[in-house]
Amino acid sequence: MNYLNKKTVEDIDVAGKKVLLRCDFNVPLDANGNITDAKRINESMKTINYLLSKGAKLILCSHLGRPKGKVDPKFSLKPVAEYISKVLGKEVKMAEDVIGESAQKITSSLKEGEVCLLENVRFHDEETSNDPEFAKKLASLADVYVNDAFGTCHRAHASTEGVAKYLPSACGYLILKEISTMSEVLNNPKRPFISILGGAKVSDKIGVITSLLEKVDTLIIGGGMAYTFMNALGYSVGTSLCESDKLDLAKNIMASAKEKGVKLLLPVDNKVGLEYDPNTEAQIVDADKIPDGWMGLDIGTKTAQLFSEAIKGAGTVVWNGPMGVSEWERFANGTIAVAKAIAESGAISIIGGGDSAAAVEKLGFADKMTHISTGGGASLQLLEGKPLPGLVALSDK
Repeated sequence: MNYLNKKTVEDIDVAGKKVLLRCDFNVPLDANGNITDAKRINESMKTINYLLSKGAKLILCSHLGRPKGKVDPKFSLKPVAEYISKVLGKEVKMAEDVIGESAQKITSSLKEGEVCLLENVRFHDEETSNDPEFAKKLASLADVYVNDAFGTCHRAHASTEGVAKYLPSACGYLILKEISTMSEVLNNPKRPFISILGGAKVSDKIGVITSLLEKVDTLIIGGGMAYTFMNALGYSVGTSLCESDKLDLAKNIMASAKEKGVKLLLPVDNKVGLEYDPNTEAQIVDADKIPDGWMGLDIGTKTAQLFSEAIKGAGTVVWNGPMGVSEWERFANGTIAVAKAIAESGAISIIGGGDSAAAVEKLGFADKMTHISTGGGASLQLLEGKPLPGLVALSDK
């Protein structure tokens, strides 16, 4: 799917027009409702500033958390409105609702260069069910639609896919950066091309693995999903996460890699624990010697070295998913080793959102990476070559 033929903000005339801009303001808040990490908001500012500089009347819209279709004050976007007001140095008017009286009143009186923010779109069930009537009402607030919420593009929701049916539409700078970076890497990678996949389940990544086997030189598999492969090789994996119904699939993937000449690396040792607990008793054992009653919670030191050596000579690295339970300090070493190896490799590096992006940020390696995706699920679908409904819906050039 070529998304580079979609209109961008620069292809549309927005002067004096009301622009509905879908952003991803799904930011973490503390118990007092203060934003603890504003990265996602900051990523949207380039598009926001551009539209305002061109004389748009700007209507911002986003979700936050999972309020499950009900109004829940703890998921209000008010802290976001306050934050953007400070950054812009001008008031961002906050609507009390999404398509109701407050939203209609504020959006209808907007002047050029003014900004308002609608309340959390997920306060309505109709958002996630992509209800046409809801999408139509949301679209009726504006003249033009711009999507800059890459992290939600894999979902066909009313504010990501539905509204694009009723308005001329385009993508913002953040989406443009995501799709151009990923397209370049997938269509013309600097070799050797190495992909590192971690996370819990093979079933979540089947399509991605199949797609990458056609493109990469080396595929590294760690995290919870590695134990299914190790079990398929005949190793006992104790009480580790293992999808017993996916053993044949794992065997097929390994056979396919061999047939295509793709080097497939699996853990050679693992850090195992007696129970799923950050303070559990732990030891490092060879991959084929996990004792009964023990579970793999990280890759071992030999594996960290093996993976790091493979990454060293890479031209391009795509990484999605941690090597273990990286949020627990004692089981984060594998993920740290991989992040460090990528940072030092000098390769073109794409970090695919979610836990791997969080790990890279937390470890202070973010500025050493070429691109950190703002959407875990969306970047996986892009890697897999599956259509992203939020992008498919946008107007072509």
